[in-house]
Amino acid sequence: MQRREFLNLAVAAGAALALAGCGFRLRGFDTPGLALDELALAGTDSDLARLVEERLVAVGTQVHDNAPQVLNLGPETFRERQLSVLDSGPQEREMALTVPFSVQRRSDGVYRLSEQRLEVSTRFTVSDDNLLAQDDLREEARQELRQEAVRRLFDRLRTLDGTQP
Repeated sequence: MQRREFLNLAVAAGAALALAGCGFRLRGFDTPGLALDELALAGTDSDLARLVEERLVAVGTQVHDNAPQVLNLGPETFRERQLSVLDSGPQEREMALTVPFSVQRRSDGVYRLSEQRLEVSTRFTVSDDNLLAQDDLREEARQELRQEAVRRLFDRLRTLDGTQP
């Protein structure tokens, strides 16, 4: 092994050890699955509900109507507001998504997670020069908000254990 290759390898190993030692980890890695083996989905048929179902199946949770616990998803509500002061030129906008949800035990109707609201927001810039791009930017913002809402929902679902007290 040549000296230069050895030095490159040593620097890379040192950097990896330093990052691991400080607690750095990539988002999404080492994320534990859910302790819930089965879950039913109830609520509106929306893009968010389909995304939640896909993600539940991906982490190994069976999604079916006869599951012992039910995830109740309310309707997704988008709100958009203008942040810029001027009405001409590029305008900064904020879009927010709010979704109510709860987790309920089917056997006795007890709420394991009483109704809560997921609220996420993002900012984007639109211009009057390109009206077609505005629709694309809005749709990208909606998709980004749904992804973030699902991530936060799973963070809250991880607090539940698989047992049914």
